[in-house]
Amino acid sequence: MAKMPLIVLTGPTAVGKTNLSIKLAKTLGGEIISADSMQVYKYMDIGSAKITSEEMAGVPHHMIDILEPFDEFNVVIFKEKVKLCIEEIVARNHIPILTGGTGFYIQAVLYDIDFTENEENSEIRKRLETLAKEKGAEYLHNRLAEVDKESAESIHANNIKRVIRALEFYELTGKKISEHNEAERAKESAYDSCYFVLNDDRAVLYERIDRRVDKMLEDGLVEEVMKLKEMGCDRTLVSMQGLGYKEILSYLDGEISLEEAVYLIKRDTRHFAKRQLTWFRREKEVIWINKNEFGYDEEKILQAIVEKWKQRIQTKQ
Repeated sequence: MAKMPLIVLTGPTAVGKTNLSIKLAKTLGGEIISADSMQVYKYMDIGSAKITSEEMAGVPHHMIDILEPFDEFNVVIFKEKVKLCIEEIVARNHIPILTGGTGFYIQAVLYDIDFTENEENSEIRKRLETLAKEKGAEYLHNRLAEVDKESAESIHANNIKRVIRALEFYELTGKKISEHNEAERAKESAYDSCYFVLNDDRAVLYERIDRRVDKMLEDGLVEEVMKLKEMGCDRTLVSMQGLGYKEILSYLDGEISLEEAVYLIKRDTRHFAKRQLTWFRREKEVIWINKNEFGYDEEKILQAIVEKWKQRIQTKQ
């Protein structure tokens, strides 16, 4: 059975994926599926750098504004929903373009990673959650580093949910979740795919991140988080763990100044971009698109991607 086509366009935050993905969709007759763990939530527009309807320029977009901020969301839900999106897009004779920066989510779709064997044990989970509350995120992260160094390096200490998941998996199976994920990653792509990573010089990228955060503040990020807080959203929600949201919540709760919050958002977004690039470097069959090598000419970048895709299709015919 022939595999369905899929283009992946990813890269670190603020690199310029959105604009390029629109041009690519218009050139190839594609529809865009967002691979962003925050843009699925309604009312969270500014902090997630969500594409506007004007910016969509008539190109259909999927996996945006599909959940309330109170809803649970994880990689399993994402994978199932995206699989359906891909099938529907292909049925319309269009090309699905998965674009966004959440590498773990992209990997889950691309290699059709099976999460069903990852049993859950509520007793272990409750115990680890209690430990996190009593001794803090750092303590739990250090425990993970002792048993699974690779996972500890790829999971941020503040991502308590994933730290707990990795420790739970280790306690249940005696195996490292990083090794399990590595085995899943060794699978062949479930799609007839091209995996593009848009990249830029680090100094340029960091400057873009700082400018983007300043623009978010100008556009009303504080007011956006204030409204979410009034709706009853707090830091216990998955949605409120997003970069930009938890820091502004700390400011609104009087824990830090606005200046400190902005500093933390910029710093942690730079760290996040660095971790994203580390993730993409570990992936197989990635086609790196370094913007500086194209003289920052978006038309040349677009042409290079289109050519690579056409070559891929031709070799399959």
